[in-house]
Order: sequence, then structure tokens, then C-alpha cells
Amino acid sequence: MESPRLAEIRRLDPQRDAARIAHLLACYEFPWDMTRSLEIALFRTFAVPAISALLDRTGEFRLRAQRRYDDTDILVSELLEWGYDSERGRKALRRINQQHGRFAIANQEFLYVLSTFVYEPIRWNQRFGWRAMTETERLGLFHFWRAVGQRMGIRDIPENYAAFEVFNRDYEAAYIHPAESNHRVGSAVLDMFCGWFPAMLGPWVRHGIVALLDRPVIAAFGFAAPPRWLRTLVPCALRLRARLLRMLPKRRRPRLRTLDQHRSYPDGYSIERLGPPGT
Repeated sequence: MESPRLAEIRRLDPQRDAARIAHLLACYEFPWDMTRSLEIALFRTFAVPAISALLDRTGEFRLRAQRRYDDTDILVSELLEWGYDSERGRKALRRINQQHGRFAIANQEFLYVLSTFVYEPIRWNQRFGWRAMTETERLGLFHFWRAVGQRMGIRDIPENYAAFEVFNRDYEAAYIHPAESNHRVGSAVLDMFCGWFPAMLGPWVRHGIVALLDRPVIAAFGFAAPPRWLRTLVPCALRLRARLLRMLPKRRRPRLRTLDQHRSYPDGYSIERLGPPGT
């Protein structure tokens, strides 16, 4: 059964309507998948020593991993759910730029993180989506995050989908390699994920997440490689979920993470106050 939103998406222009496409993907078509794939996207960036070293020095992930996760989740959700040119989107971008402006971050590192937001959701969809994204949707995600990057002042963003994907692949081949800071930051984030579940499930959650990573990334974190059976079981479970979703009624109301109660902000949040203290 075709999603009721897919007919609308087919009529949209990937560049002009990028914000609408991103909203439909995140809120209607693939809300759970978009969240999980963006978690993987961010997690992969911590396997780059230049990125993990900065995060390790601040101590924020070691001391306040849940709050840093919630801040990132909220700001990204504000952009996906309300659009980068909405009042809420502009506030989120302003807050993102304020936080990043405190640090000397190389443009190439910004580019890489931005590229993971484009390609990891698409790669996740290719592996585990209940349906395949259309070309319009893939290009829409590219143009959405390219527009976000431009509003963040990121320079030299490739002008086409294929060139940015080449950059993503080349950057990972050159810069993902082992470092102690990778391990410390990656372990803190894994501990946070495991904390969402009963203690008895923690080891299974940890191994399950690692099983979704490719071998160079696992090695860069210094994690033990999961057993082969688990590397088979986890993807099989996600593909089974996708087959079940194909048979269920399609979502007709948006799933908005910005309306959720977040662990760090049980009484609600203000965009202007997101981020580490003093920013």
C-alpha cells in the first residue's frame, strides 16, 4: 500500500521544496528510522580523532552525555519538523552557531558532520527502510542539509549529491582511525544509550549498536568486534520490522519529537537555553 504522503512527494521539487520533503520524511514516512540513522550519523563522527578530541576536552559527553544528546536531538528536530526558515528553525540555527562559535573547528570537519546527516539516513533506508526512498526524497535530503550548512556558514559544500557523497567516503577513509579520545567519547555515548533500558539489557544494547557499525569504525573506537551471529541477527531483526511496517496502516498524523518530553528537560525547553552552561 502506498503512503498517502508519497503522492505529494512525487510532485515536489527536491531543491525548492527541500524543507517540506525533510518534514514528510522525518514526521510521516520514516520517523523512527530517521532518528536512529541520525544517531548513527553523529556516533560515526566520534570515530574521527579531530572531532572526538574536542568533545573529550570539554568533558561534556563524559559528564552530561544525556543532556548533550537531548540538545542535539531537539535542535535537529526543530529544523526537520519546522523548517530552517521558520521562526523556530532560525532560532535553532542561531543557537547552533552560537555554540559552535566558541571553538576553532575546521571547515572540513563541519562538512563531514553535515555529510553524515545526508547519507547515513539514506544508507539506513537502503538497508532497513519499509520502502525505498525515491530519488526526489534522496535529493531533497541533500538540498535540505546543504541549505542548513549554508546558513551555518559552512564553506565549499559540494553543489551536487554525488560529489558530496564522494567527499563523505574519502573523508572517512582518510580520517577515521583509532584514538583514545574516540574510545572515551564513544563509550560515554554507549553508556547513555544502555541507560535507557533495564540494566539486564545493557550489554545486549551495547553489542547491538556496535553490530550496526562497519569494521573500520569499530576499530577506530577500540571496541571489541561483535560475534558474527549478532552482526547477522541485528540487521535481520530490523529488516523483519520493515516487512511488518509495510503491512500496517500508514501514518496520517505527524510524529513530532519537539513535542516529546525529553529526559534533560522534563518541564519543557527553551531553544535559547540549549547547550552547555555559559554558551
